[in-house]
Amino acid sequence: MRILFFCLTIVTIVSCNKPQAETPKPEQHAFAIAIHAGAGALKKGSYTPEEEALYHAKLKEAAQVGYDMLKRGDSATQVVVAVIKILEDSPLFNAGKGSVISNDGHIRMDASIMNGKTLDAGSINNVQTIKNPITAAKAVMEKSKYIMFTGAGAEAFAREQGIEFIDPSYFYTPRQVARWKEDKTATDEKTIHYVDSMLALQNGTTAWLPYELSLGTVGCAVKDKYGNLAAGTSTGGLMHKKFDRVGDSPVIGAGTYAYNKTCAISCTGTGEDFIKTVAAKTVSDMMEFKGMSLDEATHNMIHVRFKEITGDGGMVAVDANGQVSWQYNSDGMFRAFVNESGEITTAIY
Repeated sequence: MRILFFCLTIVTIVSCNKPQAETPKPEQHAFAIAIHAGAGALKKGSYTPEEEALYHAKLKEAAQVGYDMLKRGDSATQVVVAVIKILEDSPLFNAGKGSVISNDGHIRMDASIMNGKTLDAGSINNVQTIKNPITAAKAVMEKSKYIMFTGAGAEAFAREQGIEFIDPSYFYTPRQVARWKEDKTATDEKTIHYVDSMLALQNGTTAWLPYELSLGTVGCAVKDKYGNLAAGTSTGGLMHKKFDRVGDSPVIGAGTYAYNKTCAISCTGTGEDFIKTVAAKTVSDMMEFKGMSLDEATHNMIHVRFKEITGDGGMVAVDANGQVSWQYNSDGMFRAFVNESGEITTAIY
C-alpha cells in the first residue's frame, strides 16, 4: 500500500507541474476604425461599375480621413465626428445632405455619439436645419447634463453652442424627391408643391443616381491610440415616416454604443428591430458577461437573435483590442475598414 501511495503521489506531482495550454491572446492593435453607410437589398450586379465607384470613392475618402486622424493621435470621438460629417455632406447616403423625406414632405434627421471611456453620450432627433447632425449630438454629449434632445429643443440647444445651420432646401436632392413622389398614396398636391419649392431653392446641383442607390444610415466605430472607444450614427430615418417617428440611430444602446471594456458599435437597418433587441448594448453584454469574442457576439445578434424576430440590418464594431467585426443579414452593406498600415478596404456586397 505504501508503494502504491508513493507512486500515486509522484504521478500527481508530475501532473500538477505539467505546463498548461495557454489560451491565445487576441492580437492587439494600436487603433482601428470601421465605417458603414447602410445595409439593404444590394444584389450583386444591380449597379453599374460607375455607380459602385461613387460609393467606393466616398467610403475611401472617409476612411482615409479617419486613419490619418488616428495615426496622428486624435481622439476616438473626434474621429467619429469627422468621418460621419464626410458622409453627411454627401448626397449618396441617407444622412445629412441625402436624407429621405418624411410623409409630410419635411426632412427630419437623427444622430448620436457615445464615448466608451466615460459612457457619456449625446443624441438629437427630428432636426431639420442643422447641417451636420453629428456635431450637435457631440455638443449634447460634451456641453449638457442631458443625453437626448428632440426637434425644436435640439435646434435651440445647437444654436446656443454655435453649431452650423443651413436652409432646409439644402437637404432636398432630386433623387430623394423622385423617390418620395413615387408613392402617390403618401402625397397630395399641396405637399408635392412644397417639396418642389424646396428643391428649387437648393443650392448647386446634385448628380442623379437611380432611386435604389439611396440607402444608408451612416456610422462609425473607433478605437484610438489611448485605448478609448467611441461610436456614432447619423440618419434621415425612413422614407415617408409619420408622426415624427424615431428609429434606433439616436437611441443609445440600440443603434449606437461604446464601452472601453468591450466594444464600440454602430448599427444600420430597420430601426425598430434594433430597438426591440437593444442590439448594440446586447452585443457588449454578451462580450462582458458571457465571454464571447466580438465576432461571436455580433454574429449571434444579427444571424441568431434577428432571425427570431425577422429582423433586418447590420452593424460594424471595434473591440478593446482593436479587432474589427461587421455583420449583416441583407444582400449587402456599404462598409470600409483600415488596418494599421493604412490599407483601406471598401465593400458593398
